[in-house]
Amino acid sequence: MSTVKFAIIGCGFIGKKRAACLPKGSLAVVCDLDLARAESLAATVPGCRAGSDPAEVFGSADVDAVIISAVNSALSTLTGDAIRAGKHVLVEKPVAFRASEAEALLALAQEKKVFVRTGYNHRFHPAFQKARELADSGALGPLMFIRARYGHGGRIGYDREWRADPKLSGGGELIDQGVHLIDLARWFLGDFTFVDGFAKTYFWDMPVDDNAFLNLRTATDQTAWLHVSCTEWKNTFSFEIYGRDAKLHIEGLGGSYGVERLHFFKMLPEMGPPETTVFEYPRGDQSWRLEAEAFIEDIRLGRAPSPGLADAAAALRVVETIYQKSGYA
Repeated sequence: MSTVKFAIIGCGFIGKKRAACLPKGSLAVVCDLDLARAESLAATVPGCRAGSDPAEVFGSADVDAVIISAVNSALSTLTGDAIRAGKHVLVEKPVAFRASEAEALLALAQEKKVFVRTGYNHRFHPAFQKARELADSGALGPLMFIRARYGHGGRIGYDREWRADPKLSGGGELIDQGVHLIDLARWFLGDFTFVDGFAKTYFWDMPVDDNAFLNLRTATDQTAWLHVSCTEWKNTFSFEIYGRDAKLHIEGLGGSYGVERLHFFKMLPEMGPPETTVFEYPRGDQSWRLEAEAFIEDIRLGRAPSPGLADAAAALRVVETIYQKSGYA
């Protein structure tokens, strides 16, 4: 396959970001229930057409792959329809409301022999790519635990937006930003066999959680201690990975979260103050572009996407457990 031809379903903020990251000439069609919004995006991409019916997209012979950036409640259904039409799919997190839905999509994708990538773009931030490289090299020694915080402060009217409606969102801050932390922690530590925690609505007038606190452990008791919040007021991202020989601290994601940095603290034989190296990434967020490139390579190489639907299901199992424990199920 020379040029992978794409369609995008959902032309809001994320759909526009996805469109901007695709290779020139590869976006064939954009689709949104609001046709005017689709037409507005199509007008910025030479040779791209607009539509409002996803069925027409799935039936298009000139579309090889579909990027689905709709509201959470529509993700699973649209992904299933795309798979049944024989299209490869990049679907935004959380993919579905429940792990069983993601698992059913995985079985369907395997049956139809198409590739489905889950949109966990945080794995492609340069600080995380470098952290992965260092961890894989053995520079940290055996990993012990992770401590992470991710939060924003919302905005006036936040509790009246679609994310505050459980029928559209599937939940609050845990299923929104929380799944990113769960996925990243699992990427470094592996599957979590023990899940505990608490989700709560402290501030916003909405029936979904605005804070969640997680205690996750692997079979060998490696621990991830995670907190996600939309009552942070000052946007915050902090992800610390502790090994026996060194520690990594990623902070900032660019933009309002601050310049992205990776701190590498290496323990010396005499212990005391560590040898410290700081990697700084001031050039903005390239994760969306790198994720799109990885998806194109999945298709060209016949490579199973990572993260894929199994990773989405794993994150959702954690979310479901915490919501059940907290009375949000």
